Amino acid sequence: MTVRQDQLKNGFRIVSENMPGLQSAAIGIWVTAGARNERIEQNGIAHFLEHMAFKGTERRSALQIAEAIEDVGGYINAYTSREVTAYYARVLQDDVALAMDVIGDIVLNPIFDPREIEVERGVILQEIGQAYDTPDDVIFDWLQEQSYHDQPLGRTILGPSERVSAFSREDLSGFVAEHYGPEQMILSAAGAVDHDALMKMAEEMFGHLQPRKGLIAEAAKFTGGEARQEKELEQAHFALALESPGYRDDAIYTAQIYSTALGGGMSSRLFQEVRETRGLCYTIFAQTGAYADTGTTTIYAGTSADQVGELATITIDEMKRAAEDMSPEEVARARAQMKAGMLMGLESPSNRAERLARLVQIWGRVPSLEDTVAKIDAVSTEDVRAFAETMAIQAPAALALYGPVSGAPTLAELQERRAA
Repeated sequence: MTVRQDQLKNGFRIVSENMPGLQSAAIGIWVTAGARNERIEQNGIAHFLEHMAFKGTERRSALQIAEAIEDVGGYINAYTSREVTAYYARVLQDDVALAMDVIGDIVLNPIFDPREIEVERGVILQEIGQAYDTPDDVIFDWLQEQSYHDQPLGRTILGPSERVSAFSREDLSGFVAEHYGPEQMILSAAGAVDHDALMKMAEEMFGHLQPRKGLIAEAAKFTGGEARQEKELEQAHFALALESPGYRDDAIYTAQIYSTALGGGMSSRLFQEVRETRGLCYTIFAQTGAYADTGTTTIYAGTSADQVGELATITIDEMKRAAEDMSPEEVARARAQMKAGMLMGLESPSNRAERLARLVQIWGRVPSLEDTVAKIDAVSTEDVRAFAETMAIQAPAALALYGPVSGAPTLAELQERRAA
């Protein structure tokens, strides 16, 4: 399997990887503009725009967009994150050109029909309401807000209802004009694909676009803070975030190995101590996520009102203990989990196309799998222990609590326990 990468004269990038033996392909456009690229009055518009892409173009109605892909047995979808918006499809080999035509059409030629805007506005408002009814969703929005207070990176992807209710056709067109230039777009494909054919299609479809620099996202600063909302729920929801490396920092591999060993599976420390030994919860996990210039290691658990205080303090104690006695066996297991998860995921052309796009976004190129595996293998037990000490004692923290949480410690109290 060979990765090929090219760029049109206007800055539009193309990356692909042919996967021999497959009869299907994943193909999409990744736009390097997400929620953190929005001004405060635009919060939620990147996500709104993603929805509107499927609501009709100059050539196709909303139904025709869906039928074009589904008539050949394919699948089309999109998502918005804080740093990218993606439009992608999975089709059989003979239908790659069709998928490319449909995706290019919805990215380049949305009509933003006022009637469809109102319909989709209602859908998104329902989505926002559903998120607020889902405690283990909303708590992560609150945690993000506390981690990056009063910054684009701290705002929700869906946006607040009052802003979504006010977006106009001109607002949507304005965001496209600001952020959907050729230099902000990456065509990524994997599976049964021909790179030269993709290049030709990209030139025909995107080669006419005039280059324009996108607006630079505001630099992020982890602030920390606490959000706590008492509510009658079955469970108390606890989420703790700690500042971690961004994805351009090689320390990200240490951070990911640490969070995997701490709470990444059934054999992890938090799962074994908090759930298996003490029976304090059903769900507990730790994970590390990263952005261009920052990252967070997050610990989440749901428990009963009378046990949330004990769970919180034990979590801090386990973090401190990891700094002292994280074993080579635990680090080796976490490394193996990381590598296996990455390599198994890449058996899917959809996952592989997404990985290619993200790596081009991050590095401007696609580092080899061998390089990535080597960086994971280079993380030592001493590296993980040192990182664990930073997480346990020094790293800035944010806390979010939701439900019957009156018995939960405050962030200040957890900080005291970290320092003790």
